[in-house]
Order: sequence, then C-alpha cells, then structure tokens
Amino acid sequence: MSPGFYGIYGGGFNMAFLILMIAIMFSLYAQAKVQGTFNKYLKVRSMSGYTGAEVARKILDRNGLYNIPIEMTPGKLTDHYDPSKRVLRLSQEVYNGTSVASLGVAAHEVGHAIQHSKEYAPLTIRNAIVPVVMFSSRFVWVIIFLGLIIASSPLVKVGIILYAAIVAFQIITLPVEFDASNRAMANLEQGILSPQEIAPTKKVLSAAAMTYVAATLVALAQLFRLISMSNRRD
Repeated sequence: MSPGFYGIYGGGFNMAFLILMIAIMFSLYAQAKVQGTFNKYLKVRSMSGYTGAEVARKILDRNGLYNIPIEMTPGKLTDHYDPSKRVLRLSQEVYNGTSVASLGVAAHEVGHAIQHSKEYAPLTIRNAIVPVVMFSSRFVWVIIFLGLIIASSPLVKVGIILYAAIVAFQIITLPVEFDASNRAMANLEQGILSPQEIAPTKKVLSAAAMTYVAATLVALAQLFRLISMSNRRD
C-alpha cells in the first residue's frame, strides 16, 4: 500500500479530518432542518387559497415572463428552474399545494427565472461553469485515487484543481439562492401572503438556504483535506 493511499485511510484524527466531519454533521443537520420545516409548514394553509402553480404563474406574469411554462415533476423538494429549456418545474406537493411552504418554494424557483431574465451575474457565471463542474464531478475522485495508488503527486494535484471547480460552483451558488429567496419574498408580500404568513414562509426559505451553506462548508472542508494530504505527500 502506497504512503499516499495510507494518507486517506490511516492518517489519523488530524485537524483537516476533524473539520470535514464537523461540516458533514452540520450538513446532515441542515438536511433534517429543511425537511422538518417544510413538512411543518406544509400543513399551514395559506389564507389566499392559491396553489403553488397559481402563485408561480402570477409572479411570472407580473415580471413579464409569460412564455415560461410550469410543469409538475416527480419527487419531494425536486422543484427547480431549468435555464436551458426555460421551464419551471414544481413537485406535486408544491404544484398543487396551498400551504405557505408550497407558495414559498414555488416563488423561490420563480426567483431563479427572474434572475435568468435579468441576466443576474452570479447565475450567469454559475450556468457558464456547469459543464466544467459536471466533468469534475464525474472524474475528480477517479483521478485523485489513481494518483494516490500510483503515488503520482501531479495527478493528485490535477484532481484537487478539478475539485476546486466544484467548490467554486458551491460558493457562487450561495448568492444565487439568497437572491432568489429575496425576490420570492418581495413578490409574495405584494398581495399574495398575509402579514402573519410572511414569517413562516421566511423560515421555510431560510431552512432551504442553510442546506446550500452546509454543502459549501463540506466542499471547502474536503478541499482543505485534499490539500493537506497533498502537502504531506510532498
């Protein structure tokens, strides 16, 4: 077994590993938090009686995005805006739901459509690096483990560079998600939500935002771990 391979599995309880474990635990907490918050407010019916699809259509039209269709997509919390096809896809719970959670999630995804139409810079940058990130996600660990097995420091460094692209994607995602939520709330507060429904809707969106923060922290911690391993090898 090469020293590099041992560096991952037998390197002991070092600081980089500790930071990574803390980040992973926070990520698990964030996932549980968003699920719990969404399920809680999924039971709180909005006073307007609008469905998520109706709210999405209303906000899209309000912003001149009449040509963007709304489709139902399978799964739970699978809601997303597809910039390549200019389609808004909502999960069944959100599409047909009349809860404050459903309206909040629907409006958030519309926020991404608004960003796209206004050429919001962070979203434009994120969309531009998607092909690089997809390539990196597919091959980064193959390259890193191969480099460790054959004790090739340059190959490991190539893997780290590829992983850094994934980290950059996670970082640029943060302003995109926070801005989409801000746009969502600004529209929801204009005749869709009652004053008492604003706070619970913000809780749903804040819980969702926490998952992106957690994912970024995990990615940063993993990058620190990889760099630490590479430095020990050198």
